[in-house]
Amino acid sequence: MERGILKINPNKKILPKKIIIVYLALLFLSSCAKSSDQPFGIATRHHLATDIGMNILQEGGNAVDAAIAVSFALAVVNPSAGNLGGGGFMLIHLSKINETIALDYREKAPIKSFEKMFLDQNEKVIKDLSLNSILASGVPGTVSGMFYASKKFGSMNIEKLISPSIEIARNGFNLSEFQAKNLNKYREKFSKNIEAKQIFTKPNGFKKGDVLIQKNLADTLERISKNGEQEFYSGETAKKISEFFKENNGILSLEDLKQYKLRVLDPICKNYRTLKVCSMPPPSSGGVALIQMLNILENIEINTFGHNSEKYLKLLVSTMDFAYHDRAKFLGDPDFYDVPQELLTSKEYARKIFKKIQKGEEPPRIEVIISESEETTHFSIIDKWGNAVSNTYTLNTAYGSGIVPTGTGILMNNEMDDFSSKPGFPNVYGLVGSEANKIEPKKTPLSSMTPIIIFKQGRPFLVSGSPGGSTIITSVLQEVLNVLDFDMSLKESSSKSRIHFQHLPDILFHEKLDKDVLVSLKDYKKLISRNLGEIHSILLKGDNIEAFSDKRRPDGKASTVQK
Repeated sequence: MERGILKINPNKKILPKKIIIVYLALLFLSSCAKSSDQPFGIATRHHLATDIGMNILQEGGNAVDAAIAVSFALAVVNPSAGNLGGGGFMLIHLSKINETIALDYREKAPIKSFEKMFLDQNEKVIKDLSLNSILASGVPGTVSGMFYASKKFGSMNIEKLISPSIEIARNGFNLSEFQAKNLNKYREKFSKNIEAKQIFTKPNGFKKGDVLIQKNLADTLERISKNGEQEFYSGETAKKISEFFKENNGILSLEDLKQYKLRVLDPICKNYRTLKVCSMPPPSSGGVALIQMLNILENIEINTFGHNSEKYLKLLVSTMDFAYHDRAKFLGDPDFYDVPQELLTSKEYARKIFKKIQKGEEPPRIEVIISESEETTHFSIIDKWGNAVSNTYTLNTAYGSGIVPTGTGILMNNEMDDFSSKPGFPNVYGLVGSEANKIEPKKTPLSSMTPIIIFKQGRPFLVSGSPGGSTIITSVLQEVLNVLDFDMSLKESSSKSRIHFQHLPDILFHEKLDKDVLVSLKDYKKLISRNLGEIHSILLKGDNIEAFSDKRRPDGKASTVQK
C-alpha cells in the first residue's frame, strides 16, 4: 500500500450501506494513487505536539497518522487537557473517496452508575462530587479512538506514532511560564492523590524551564505501543486502573473497560450559504447548535453589519439564546433519547426562530450561577493528499478529577459532571440539562465539543475547533462567521474579540469591545469580561494554506508546508 493512502479493514463497517463502495474505491486507489503536492499544515495547543505531527506528515504519513501522534503527544506535554484518561470526537475527511466520518470516542458512564448518584438523601446535589471525587470519572475512550483510527485509516505503524511521546514522557520537557503557573494553580487538587502529587507538584512550586518527567506515563505508553489497545482495556494498565478504583470505593471497573466501544457516526452536514459545514452529531451538542445558529443567521446578510457592532452582537446573542435553550431541552445520547436532530438543524425551523428574533421574542429562562473552565484541547490537520482531521478531546475541567491511578501516570477525567446530576441543575459550565442527559449506565454525557470541517467545491476549506467548555460552540461560530462572511484571515479572525451567551444565566460574556459598544450594551445584558475560546484552524484557499494557533494560549503552534 502506498504511504499516505487511507486504508480500511474490510471486516468492519465505516458508514451504513456504503462499505462495499468505499472498500472497492480504496482498493483501486491504493494501487494507482499518486502523491499530490497540495499544501499541508497543522495547528495544535503545544509546539512540541505540532512538531511531532509535522514530522509525521513530512515523512509521508497521512492526516490520521499525524493526528494519532499529536493525540499521544498532547497527553504528555499538555496534561491539563491532552489525555489517555479522557475522550473526545474526531472528524476525518477522506479526500480520495470524498467521505467524512465522525468518531465518537467519548467517555461512558460506568455500569454501576445511577441517576441520583450525586444527590444526598434530600435529593440535593452534593457539591464537587461529580468533579473531584473517585466517582467523577467516566470510562475513557481516547486510546480506543486512536487505535481505531490507526487501523482503519492510518498508513504508519502505531508504535512509530507513539514513540516520540514515550521519549518525552521519560526524559521530560521544559515547562513554559504558562504551564508552570497552571500546575501551581491546581496544587491543592493534585495533593489529594499520591501519584498526582508526586508528578505535578514541587515543594516550592514549578517555574519556567523546569523539566516535567512522567516515568509511569512513559511505561504505560510503552505497554500500549507494544500490546495494542487491549493493554488499556484488559491488560496490565486496565488492571492497575480498575484495582485503584476498587480500593478507593470507586465504581469504574475492569468490566467497564473491557466493554468500552466507540461509535462511528454520520457527521451532521448542512449548507451555510454556498459552503458545506460538517460537524459532530449527538452526543455532542456542538454540531447541532452550530448548524442551528448558522441556519438562523443565513436569513440575513450579516456582512452588511459592522463587525462587533451593537446591532451585530445583539443578533448573535439572540441566536445563541435560542440554540442553547434547545440544547438544554432536547439534546442527549441518541442511544438513550430520541434527539430531534433533523428538526433542530432544518432551515424551516431556523426561519421560524429568526422571525421570533425579529419580533424581539426570546425563550423563557431561569437564573442560575455559571462557572467556566477553558480546559479541553483541539487540533486541526490537512495532509498533502487533501485528507483532513478535526479533533477535540478532553478530561473535562483542568487535569480532570486530579486522580492518577497508582503506577499509571494517567490523569482521569471528571466527565460525569457533563451529565445532568439533577434535571434543571447546572453543571460546572453553567449548562442546565434535562431528562435527555440524565445519568444512565453506559450512557455518553452531552458535550459542547465542536470539531468542524467546512467544504468549498468538495474540498476542505476550513478545519477548525476550540476548547472552552460551553463557550466552544460560540467561539467556533464566530470563527466561521469571521472567515466566511467577513472574509478574514485566520490571524485577523483570532485577533477579534468574541462574545458568549448561553441562555442560562442571563449574562453576556465578552472580550475587549469598543467602549461605545460596551456602553450601548450595559442596559441590554449583565456584562462580564473574560477570555473566550482558543481556536486552532487551517484555511485552504486554492493553493494557499494558512494555519493559526490562537494566541490566547501562548504554547500553541501552527505549521505549514506551502505548494
